[in-house]
Amino acid sequence: MKASELRELSLEELLEKERSVKQELFNLRFQKATGQLGNTAMISKTKRDLARVKTVIREREIAEGK
Repeated sequence: MKASELRELSLEELLEKERSVKQELFNLRFQKATGQLGNTAMISKTKRDLARVKTVIREREIAEGK
């Protein structure tokens, strides 16, 4: 997921994306704890995706404030 793709989404879509990425991260952590996760790099990738979504949301908040 690229930041440029995220910037094209509406605020509601971004908030939904944030919820889904958080849920995915939770599921990955749960799989890791139970020993079912094969590719542990997915956790880092998902964390980065969550950070990108939060960054775009914050950019919108700052832009609306000015």
